[in-house]
Amino acid sequence: MGLLEKVAEARAGGRAAGGRKSWSEANFWDLERLRWPFLGSSSLNSEREEIENDFEGYVQGIAKANGPVFALMTTRMLVFSEARFQFRRMSNGRPGDLFGTPDLALLERPWTNATTGDLLARMIQDVDLAGNAFVAKINGRLRRLRPDWVTVVSGSKTERELYGNALDGEVIGYFYDPPNSGKSWFLLPREMAHFAPIPDPQANWRGMSWLTPVLREISSDLAATRHKGKFFENGATPQVIVSLDASVTPEMFQRFKATMNEAHQGVDNAYKTLYLGGGADVTIAGKDLQQLDFKATQGAGETRIAAAAGVPAVIVGFSEGLAGSSLNAGNFGQARRRFADGTLRPLWRNAAGSLASLVTVPDGAELWYDDRDIAFLREDKRDSAEIQQVKAASIRQLVDAGYEPVSVVAAIEAEDLTLLKHSGLYSVQLQPPGTGSAPPPADPPGPDPAKEQ
Repeated sequence: MGLLEKVAEARAGGRAAGGRKSWSEANFWDLERLRWPFLGSSSLNSEREEIENDFEGYVQGIAKANGPVFALMTTRMLVFSEARFQFRRMSNGRPGDLFGTPDLALLERPWTNATTGDLLARMIQDVDLAGNAFVAKINGRLRRLRPDWVTVVSGSKTERELYGNALDGEVIGYFYDPPNSGKSWFLLPREMAHFAPIPDPQANWRGMSWLTPVLREISSDLAATRHKGKFFENGATPQVIVSLDASVTPEMFQRFKATMNEAHQGVDNAYKTLYLGGGADVTIAGKDLQQLDFKATQGAGETRIAAAAGVPAVIVGFSEGLAGSSLNAGNFGQARRRFADGTLRPLWRNAAGSLASLVTVPDGAELWYDDRDIAFLREDKRDSAEIQQVKAASIRQLVDAGYEPVSVVAAIEAEDLTLLKHSGLYSVQLQPPGTGSAPPPADPPGPDPAKEQ
């Protein structure tokens, strides 16, 4: 018996011995009980992958403190959460039509007063900040687990030797340990959906946030914003160096400094005429925002952050994306398609695959996303209509050439001409000789007016 089977048997035995229990009572194990066999045992050596970055720091120091990052996360979330889930039929390895079953109700109403959009919004938000999103199935409903409180537990060589299973690299389960709760929980893989679209190169199962590679760019953007604020706080003018005569005492210098700051420091005192006396000499130092080309400096950093997020600058509305020819219809359309095809659809595909473990997928089908009603992708509908028109022309041509209509449709949809089956009829009318209906008899000739006369 393998390790996962032992866990399942232990849970089933606990419920049998103590009667019917709720999910929280039967499946939420405290830390001491969880130490066997996963954590503290000297004979077992399970690998644990915790969330690497400081989730709280990312939330407070970046998402809630940096405008460009917030704009990028919001853009990703608003479009990503518009999708719905359906099942997609698979035939000979090729996708077919979409359909739904009552089992999709779990994703349509994941928790109280929530919809699929709420579920997807939470998942993409956690992925943006932590690189991982965890959704657990509890008592027939879904529950979002904070990612920095979840640890992925995988098998080791020792476990493979003890239990005879090839558990090396296999996920055993997920350890959920919220602080100050007094309890810790362990969930089996079938009870958890783990959404990690960007793999961490240093881990087998853990994902990585797209914010991690651009932390320096974000730090520079924050510093630039603070610099801009200080520029206005300290007078909205270039830095000024004031030198006084050597005869000025320290007490006189302090009084002069206090008087000058009171009269000229701060936004409310900007652009006032500066009056000096007592041998004071003024020197302008540094550069103003225009000399620093502040817009270009900060705009370039925003574009680099947008590239890491997979969102073109013109889509999110950054200054560099709104300049030059970026707003031309063709260029904007290409940027929108890049965002949809290069960022959103891979994310939807990954999310569908991650959530498939929590629903009953019919045989011969897979859980898939439905993007047909998303307004952001409306331009794709025109392209889709043109494609359908070309397909219809191809179907008509092949049917006229004598191929069976059912095989023609299957071959066109699968993009596999080997599926075509010919009827053996090659004429235009596609009817073998002698099988057509006889022409109707001609009307009898009417009376001859000449003879009647």
